Amino acid sequence: MTTLALNNVRPYGEDATNILIDVAAGVIDSVSEQPFTDADEAYDCAGNILLPGLVDMHVHLREPGREDTETIATGSEAAAKGGFTAVFTMANTNPVIDQPFLADAVWEKGQAYGKCDVYPVGSISRGLQGETLTEIGLMARGHVRMFSDDGRCVNDPQLMRRAIEYAKAHDVVLAQHAEDHRMTGDACAHEGPNAARLGLRGWPRVAEESVVARDLIMTRDYGGRYHLCHASTEGTVSLLRWAKQQGIEVSAEVTPHHLLLTDEKLETFDGVYRVNPPLREESDTAALREALLDGTVDVVATDHAPHGSEDKCVEFEHAKPGMLGLETSLAVVHQLFVEPGLADWRFVAQVMSERPAEILRLEDQGRPIAAGEPANLTLVDPQHSWTTRGDELASKASNTPYEGMDFNAKVVATWLRGKITHMEKDFS
Repeated sequence: MTTLALNNVRPYGEDATNILIDVAAGVIDSVSEQPFTDADEAYDCAGNILLPGLVDMHVHLREPGREDTETIATGSEAAAKGGFTAVFTMANTNPVIDQPFLADAVWEKGQAYGKCDVYPVGSISRGLQGETLTEIGLMARGHVRMFSDDGRCVNDPQLMRRAIEYAKAHDVVLAQHAEDHRMTGDACAHEGPNAARLGLRGWPRVAEESVVARDLIMTRDYGGRYHLCHASTEGTVSLLRWAKQQGIEVSAEVTPHHLLLTDEKLETFDGVYRVNPPLREESDTAALREALLDGTVDVVATDHAPHGSEDKCVEFEHAKPGMLGLETSLAVVHQLFVEPGLADWRFVAQVMSERPAEILRLEDQGRPIAAGEPANLTLVDPQHSWTTRGDELASKASNTPYEGMDFNAKVVATWLRGKITHMEKDFS
């Protein structure tokens, strides 16, 4: 057996220990208080934090169709650098992932590259047109565990009802981009004082919350597993809290940018800050942080959305919505929750690995760091200060909203089934 030793690591930031990995089997062979000195390869991990590999429920890798902004290969590189061992790439590609052979192609490309498990998300409606359901049953037989028209909302209530019922029958997750398009039109900013002062068309909270309310009631009545993409408002948090109190099977995600940034960033009219749903007010970010801490919101998902400069370096209202997130998400969560003492590394593992894996029923991700478990792991240096530079990221694009921001935690190594997928040059 080929073995790899990770000596002097702190699983979940707790007591230091030593991990031996069976690389051929892709599993943790044993955990010991004593360093492993006879392994084929060994690293002194200097007391850094060891977490289960991160899982991102919501990314856009742009392939097929926009390989000029991202590919499965470059997106996998970015994911590995961010500590991810599994990501779910949305269906709004060209062509749309609405047929089994397209979903299979995404999975196979990810596996061939080998940096990260890339799960295809199937669309709910054909061509994202919101008119006819896709073959949910056929796609669910393969690697599709979640369906979403993300980028667009399933506004038709009858189509949404049928989708909920079909998803329940095949035990897959239905993920909704909650946006009543009749209320958003050409909106590009949160409807509030800042948008009014800057002369930007406002996107009201109710456009999200009205769809969330409808879908939660449908899920209550027709069952199934409903997941809310990128929750962004205080009102949405209240609706989710009510639904969970009622026993409705709902999960929800929040993005790092909706946890950290507000619409005050729009002062510069920089297109990098345009995103759907838009950056909201401080009251919304505060509610979302509290909801993540108390479990009302289940997971952090990046909504990683690469765009070329030609789509961002334009007038704000014409900029394409979306931001990079894979390589910065853990650093943001660390800054917001771990550094101020609001949460520990167990919390980080829960919201960025264990809970998303549980929602999507991934048997080999988000597992405990223990003997016999898959060796999908990420190593974090909590005292590695670094500055975000878009042109230094692995993504093909550079549209990070954190340009020039300093962070104090960095992923220094990632292993997928015991094989190294990323390692910082200054880590040894």
